[in-house]
Amino acid sequence: MSSTSPARDSDLRERRIAASVHSQGISNDAIYAAIEARLVELGAGGDLLDFGAGTGQLTARVAALATFRSVTGADLYPRDPGLPSAISWIQGDLNDRLPVPDARFDAIVAAEVIEHLENPRAVARELCRLLRPGGVLVLSTPNNESWRALLALVARGHFVAFGDTSYPAHITALLSKDLDRLLREASFTDIAFSFTGQGGIPGFPARTWQSLLGRRVGGRRFSDNVIATARKPGS
Repeated sequence: MSSTSPARDSDLRERRIAASVHSQGISNDAIYAAIEARLVELGAGGDLLDFGAGTGQLTARVAALATFRSVTGADLYPRDPGLPSAISWIQGDLNDRLPVPDARFDAIVAAEVIEHLENPRAVARELCRLLRPGGVLVLSTPNNESWRALLALVARGHFVAFGDTSYPAHITALLSKDLDRLLREASFTDIAFSFTGQGGIPGFPARTWQSLLGRRVGGRRFSDNVIATARKPGS
């Protein structure tokens, strides 16, 4: 990424650090469980990267599955001292290229990170670069096609996860169509979508549709988060 002055670079870095702190570096169990399930369904193994690992909660959970040869976390956050020593860590700005060779990982998870970054297409290209041929990607982001998100757009002029209280952490709102396009443009194949099956009720986000109507409701309209899976071509 080009810059015009050291002062502007410093200001940009400070804004990105502030956004990272605002996010608190965590997601929730429904997202983590959905990502773990997709990894199992895809038969993922080998070397895994948690891209946008935050404080490392998902990183540690994935490592505990004991199905990966190695697990590495990457984030602007420093390594949490409580992480198991077997987990490697790369501290860096995920808006930029990571200091990692091409085709280093067999699987990448990117939980609730792409909405924090400035150029989702560049992110998709970087994820493809980091994967080995045949490697799998499991990515999650706020579901902007749920009833809760759509009603917020109509009533407030923005998706529910992209209001003032979420800024400057959440800056890039994506629909599943956007995700499909940017992943295909980055050369990914076998793109598929699923949902966490947990969604807050509009106006009462602490209560979920599932607590009111049961687990039979879920999918696109009743889930707060979407999961995209994809594969890098090759064998």
